[in-house]
Amino acid sequence: MPASPIRRLVPYAEAAKSSGTVVYHLNIGQPDIATAPAFWDGIAGYREKVLSYSHSAGLASYRQAYAQQLNQKGYGLSADDVLISTGGSEALVMAMMACFDPGDEILIPEPFYANYNGFAAMGGVVLRPFTTLIEENFALPAVEDLAGAVGPRTRAIMICNPNNPTGTLYTRQELAGLAALAKAHDLFLIADEVYREFVYDGLEHDSILSLEGMEEHAVVVESTSKMYSACGARIGALITRNRELMGTVLKYAQARLSPPTLDQAGALSALLHTGRDYFDGVRSEYVARRNTMVQALNALPGVQCPLPGGAFYAVARLPIDDSDAFCQWMLEHHRHEGATVMMAPATGFYATPGLGKQEVRLAYVLDQESLVRAMDCLATGLEAYNARG
Repeated sequence: MPASPIRRLVPYAEAAKSSGTVVYHLNIGQPDIATAPAFWDGIAGYREKVLSYSHSAGLASYRQAYAQQLNQKGYGLSADDVLISTGGSEALVMAMMACFDPGDEILIPEPFYANYNGFAAMGGVVLRPFTTLIEENFALPAVEDLAGAVGPRTRAIMICNPNNPTGTLYTRQELAGLAALAKAHDLFLIADEVYREFVYDGLEHDSILSLEGMEEHAVVVESTSKMYSACGARIGALITRNRELMGTVLKYAQARLSPPTLDQAGALSALLHTGRDYFDGVRSEYVARRNTMVQALNALPGVQCPLPGGAFYAVARLPIDDSDAFCQWMLEHHRHEGATVMMAPATGFYATPGLGKQEVRLAYVLDQESLVRAMDCLATGLEAYNARG
């Protein structure tokens, strides 16, 4: 079971803080955006005298409301197509357990969310990466090239859209190509869509649920934690029209009894009573933060950072020799105006050895003033790191 590379540097950050250093946390997707007020209203309005288990698949009222909201996009879902999980992470683990036997393989674009490694390890599943390039804004390769990677143990293609860690938003044409490949080889297409509300520059998110003929193939994971800026509310969802698959997932859900009842009450309220103005405001804030950070990065000598189309992450290539060493060095040795920056080395987001050595993932989850200071700190850090001799 691999350790999380995103959290590996936590002891160094804690040591820096204990010495009085301000640490700008750009290493993890923990936004400072206020949680949707309706979530708190749902918690405050919970009046049951006993905090009891819910159904293993989640509260019936919540699943029904979830399906109805998604059906505004014409997906034709029922409550039975939605299973509420303890965070999006649990939904991903359940999908790994239900879709695959040990030794089965998943085609996945790298860089990918580092914890997919851990989820796969739980089920003995093998991740077979195909590399996407920063020079191409991490776009997917041609479907013809992917077809050649399908082997006898391939059982699925898996994507995160918008992508963590790159922020890349896949086009409908790219998704249609993956769907055609999945149908041709009888594969699952698993889409981690937890950042679907965070899409920028007038672009739109296309869910694989909207693709025709994918009823038996499409598996979607979503997250209240990300959608409503409520990371501590461990509520996610697994969505599929494949009834046999859902029946298997439910067995895993029953083994863990139920998702958190109180958090579901908050999530249901957020689902029913959070208007588009909330998401419009959050998107505007993230666009401003993204632009501030990415412009500052690309102004630095030798730095390359594509403009993300969604989520709240970016991958930058830095003029360094080793991102793991550099990120640790920043926390241990570099101070600028009493502060330092914590980033995630990109090596943890690749499966191919040697890739990501010059790249870091940065999460623009701090206010713009903090991001400006963090970028100033990073600039002086790069200069000092490369001047060590």
